[in-house]
Amino acid sequence: MADGRPIRGGPARLAVVRDLIDETPRAKTVLLDVPGWPGHIAGEHVDVRLTAEDGYQTERSYSIASAPEAATPALTVERVDDGQVSPYLTEQLRPGDEFELRGPIGGPFTWRSGNGGPLLLIGGGPGLVPLMAMLRHRAARSSTVEARLLICTRSPQDVFYRDELARLAHSDGVAVHHTFTPDPPPGWSGFARPVDAEMLREVGPAPSRRPRIFVSGPTSFVGRAICLLGELGHDPARIRAEDFGPVGS
Repeated sequence: MADGRPIRGGPARLAVVRDLIDETPRAKTVLLDVPGWPGHIAGEHVDVRLTAEDGYQTERSYSIASAPEAATPALTVERVDDGQVSPYLTEQLRPGDEFELRGPIGGPFTWRSGNGGPLLLIGGGPGLVPLMAMLRHRAARSSTVEARLLICTRSPQDVFYRDELARLAHSDGVAVHHTFTPDPPPGWSGFARPVDAEMLREVGPAPSRRPRIFVSGPTSFVGRAICLLGELGHDPARIRAEDFGPVGS
């Protein structure tokens, strides 16, 4: 990934940082200006390449957080302490800085409002990012598609977009569910355990309604969620998954 080859699939664009938003103590949303940006579909990602002064290059993939209706993309990045890219993006990046970006890159893990629903969105930690793009797209299109979101995080302090999620939870047709493990807040009466079959059954929709299901997060989280969904009788053809692979970004 850092051997100097052209970024896979085509030429890079120059991205200019417009602003940065603190999401959690470890994560920031990077708002970008990308001349020639072709637009994207909710669920797609980009490749970010950084080049050091000595010529060393490395790249990582990040999901696009913004709705397709936004003029240019936004990325939400959580710092990985021993990573090569995320510490720079979350700690050193400043408005006006530039880096190479290629994308958007997509595939089955995308959703347009016209695809319909109902939607079941399941995110582990930063896996919320592409799911948020879908919810933002739904809102921008004034879609009435039913959407149910289940987010698994360590604690409330680790949840991205907290205020926006609180507003979405009061939107018609949207249900937002959290499970916190191992640090639920004092007095929390909601889920406080890893995702399990009973939780997925309660969050719904039922398999008979044939929901479109999107699961995003670390590999182990995604694999377990898919197995549980299968045990509950959900059609594998209706499940789309995106996992992070080995941590080291």
